[in-house]
Amino acid sequence: MKDKAILIEMFFEKVESYTKTTLELYRLKAIDKLTDVFATIASSLIIAVVVALSFILISVGLALFLGELLGKGYYGFFLLGGVYVVIAVLVSMNRKDWLEIKLNDYLINQIFKDKDNV
Repeated sequence: MKDKAILIEMFFEKVESYTKTTLELYRLKAIDKLTDVFATIASSLIIAVVVALSFILISVGLALFLGELLGKGYYGFFLLGGVYVVIAVLVSMNRKDWLEIKLNDYLINQIFKDKDNV
């Protein structure tokens, strides 16, 4: 009888140990996925800032060039501003197809990607 009690006690200790280990494993996997997603977002944000600054400088140069071609400096800025408004309207009308779905798919792929297969 005493042996059965000891065996049951050992069984519950092993179950408790297994449960703690499993919970720790899930916690570590969640942390790993979160750090992967945040690292991807941070690096993408840095790249986006560099691209945006380059885009601004190129836009100013192009606006000045177009203004010189059109005779007045501010004409180039008006023309380029109009082009950007048209682009913004097109993107706004199609943002679901062009941006939201692709961004959702990308984030889901980042969360569920398997590091062993990469």
